[in-house]
Amino acid sequence: MSTETTPLSSTPRTTLRRHRERGQTDRTALYEVLDAGLICHLGIVADGDPVVLPIAYGRDGDTLYLHGSSANGAFRAADGQRVCVTVTHTDGLVAARSVFSHSVNYRSAVVFGTATVVKDEDERWNALRLITDHLIPGRWAAARQPTTKEMAATAVLSLPLTEASVKVRTGMPKDEPEDHSLDVWAGVLPISVSFGEPLPDPELRAEVPLPTHIRDRVR
Repeated sequence: MSTETTPLSSTPRTTLRRHRERGQTDRTALYEVLDAGLICHLGIVADGDPVVLPIAYGRDGDTLYLHGSSANGAFRAADGQRVCVTVTHTDGLVAARSVFSHSVNYRSAVVFGTATVVKDEDERWNALRLITDHLIPGRWAAARQPTTKEMAATAVLSLPLTEASVKVRTGMPKDEPEDHSLDVWAGVLPISVSFGEPLPDPELRAEVPLPTHIRDRVR
């Protein structure tokens, strides 16, 4: 059986207790949420204090790669530690007739596991390529490759996608039937994320054209 058809793990940490009907139980749903995001949030405990870091990431099958500075103590503290990574998309504001019934349409993924600093150089290069191309597909091949000094300044964490949960809310407000007669507007304010027109660096030489992979990202 392929990993894309196997269900997500069910553990005490991934079992939904509120709005269980919003839970998605297959790995394809997890991949879709992760692949559509740009930034994840890494939750760790560093020096006894909880820290949440916004981080660029990329996915290779059932492994999530996170990119950070090798000088970042909180990021490096995640090595060998149990961590939590989240990715959330806000798709709409749900305006109900009652304040209590207001909500948000969203897609979210929560991943639990033990993070590991990637030390194998081939895996590090592949991970950084994945992260770069996750943000802008095709960018790795178009740009200058990292130097030895730049690689030394960069740390990569890997996290297995073994234990995760996905939760999605869609649709209209869930007002109480007795509130339907109220003279209060109800509905959804959709939210979408889009790229604007590329802004060239003022130092860019005039003869350097806008590359296809940038134009494709805008589309």
